[in-house]
Amino acid sequence: MADRLAGVALARYTTLRTGGPARAFAEAATTGDLVAMVAEADRDKEPVLVLGGGSNLLVGDDGFGGLVVRVVTRGVESAPDGDGRVFVTAQAGEDWDALVARCVAEGLSGVECLSGIPGLVGSTPIQNVGAYGQDVSQTVTGVRVYDRRTGEVADLTAAECGFAYRHSAFKQDPDRHVVLAVTYALERSALSGPVAYRELAARLGVEIGERVPLAEAREAVLELRRGKGMVLDPGDPDTRSAGSFFTNPVLGPDEAAALERRAPGHPRWDMPGGSVKVPAAWLIENAGFPKGYEKGRARISTKHTLALTNPTGEASAGELLALAREVRDGVHEKFGVWLVNEPVLVGASL
Repeated sequence: MADRLAGVALARYTTLRTGGPARAFAEAATTGDLVAMVAEADRDKEPVLVLGGGSNLLVGDDGFGGLVVRVVTRGVESAPDGDGRVFVTAQAGEDWDALVARCVAEGLSGVECLSGIPGLVGSTPIQNVGAYGQDVSQTVTGVRVYDRRTGEVADLTAAECGFAYRHSAFKQDPDRHVVLAVTYALERSALSGPVAYRELAARLGVEIGERVPLAEAREAVLELRRGKGMVLDPGDPDTRSAGSFFTNPVLGPDEAAALERRAPGHPRWDMPGGSVKVPAAWLIENAGFPKGYEKGRARISTKHTLALTNPTGEASAGELLALAREVRDGVHEKFGVWLVNEPVLVGASL
């Protein structure tokens, strides 16, 4: 196993560039090392933080008082099933966008609209990563995990993952499973899945439900994400963020009716059972927090109100949290809706 290091600043491993030191830090280059490190720490009753790409994470200024295991495992395997599908299994430490690019290049359809999302494969089922009408729950068929409760490696089916909007069983019980590898069932096709997102359809110049060449779908998504500062770029301070800081709230019928009384005609997407999903970006901007709004050294992105940024790289986690609280509370005061943070908070809370 890799040597442990003490006092490693976690800010360098998060896209927000915040976070204090880890009491201990090690990298796991193999699945065996990853399982062994976590198991040993559990036996010693040492707190463990499994770190992927750090793109959906806000670590507090005091850091983490335990072992941080950074996942750097590699490996991708493909297996056709004879019915036009290909099962792609990637190790948790594989870069997600690199995997999407590879699938597009190989004519595998099903993840092309998830282009440009930072982070590693292992995080995708945890968050049920999604964008532009696709999410990984549509293609994930299995997740190999280390079950910290039983001490065994297990293969979970998609149903056992408990997928919901930006949610999963892994997120529900974050201390139980360590994701080791993920298998996706993709269609062997030169065309994208049916375009399901209005903004993407408009960029492509097609109708909802149409299919386009995979490379065109990927490039259109990347263009849209770049325009919102959502593709990592060292030269763009707006990308020094954790992506969307708040999820789009899903409101039940009574809550939706109450919001309609406060904001008649507000944008929404109808959901099953009379619920509606409301764009958090609209709520934020209309509660008085425009693009570029600053609090201390933290700032709302100049391109998209859903992203909170650390534009100079000098903002503390405390400053970002203060801005997040101001936005959350302001939206609630104006619209009666509570926003929920999307990034995982470690040693920090709203």
